[in-house]
Amino acid sequence: MKKIEAIIKPSKLKDVQLALKEADIPCMSVVNVKGTGLQKSYSQTYRGSEKSNILKSRVMIICVISDENLEKCINIILDAASTKSVGDGKIFVYEVQNAIRIRTRTRGSEAIK
Repeated sequence: MKKIEAIIKPSKLKDVQLALKEADIPCMSVVNVKGTGLQKSYSQTYRGSEKSNILKSRVMIICVISDENLEKCINIILDAASTKSVGDGKIFVYEVQNAIRIRTRTRGSEAIK
């Protein structure tokens, strides 16, 4: 099993969510995050004063998937989240040792189906 964390622009969340659902990968968690990457900071005017903002609002999608669906899931996120511009985000992949469904106590890959 693998855990995918994808940090994307909030405007692309619906596209990614629908694409994953169509591909039978409907399980995900979504977290609002702020962060910075290689792009430069930007300025905003708030109540007449200009403020420099380094952190940008993003969304982190977390999916735990079977090894067979790894490349499929990554490609879907790449296609649906891309605007071909700086700040589109990143995808991180981790190894998952185990998963346990609390209700039935099912373990392993059966717990994420």
